[in-house]
Amino acid sequence: MWIEQETPVQDDTPILSETQGRVALVRLNRPRQMNALNDALMDALGAALLGFDARDDIGVIVITGNDKAFAAGADIAQMQGAGYMDMLHSQFITRNWETIRQVRKPVIAAVAGLALGGGCELALACDLVLAAQGARFGLPEIKLALLPGAGGTQRLPRAIGKAKTMDMCLSARTLSADEADRCGLVSRVLPDDRLLPEALALAQQMAAYSAPALMAIKESVNRAFEGPLTEGILFERRALYARFASADAQEGMNAFLERRAPEFSHR
Repeated sequence: MWIEQETPVQDDTPILSETQGRVALVRLNRPRQMNALNDALMDALGAALLGFDARDDIGVIVITGNDKAFAAGADIAQMQGAGYMDMLHSQFITRNWETIRQVRKPVIAAVAGLALGGGCELALACDLVLAAQGARFGLPEIKLALLPGAGGTQRLPRAIGKAKTMDMCLSARTLSADEADRCGLVSRVLPDDRLLPEALALAQQMAAYSAPALMAIKESVNRAFEGPLTEGILFERRALYARFASADAQEGMNAFLERRAPEFSHR
């Protein structure tokens, strides 16, 4: 049971957050708008992510929506009527959508219902994507004479390849959870009623591991997408060597040899 609630339950609160043990759960909370992503929501989400990232007692963060929508895209009402200079001066997307890139701890997206446009891009920005059987993923911006602008044209081909990305972006095709799984967009597909329990159980499992090791793995894997292989291998090797200076690595190896469970200090 989730016992420590960080944010009171209110219809006008764009996110709700709660914790249990070393796991934080953040819920997108604009159900009337299918969790459409506007500035208020993205500001609140960024603040929550950075807040949990700074807490020593939190190891993993889970982001979810509701049964109908993880997030059905950016809030069109907020964008309608805006011109080029409006977007430039307000740093649309850049100002608050990219905050998730600053988070060093693992972030899991638990996706049910629709993950379209910005919602799909938010899921892509997470480290693992767990999908309910009924989830659907798409980038339909072409229908508005726009294009994905929160990393969709960049992260998606790295996840599923050029051909599928072109299909989704140019035709507005949506993928079922099973097809998204086959393409490599999601990590696991789960029964609808098991999505959140399984996501939280996975988060608890991960959060029990050494926090510095989790962060080193996340950073090393991300390097594989952002640089050449030689540089990535060099980064990985240095990250491995650095682990031998940690108390947790020594504890992990000692516990293995002594055939007992490790007691990590996250140091």
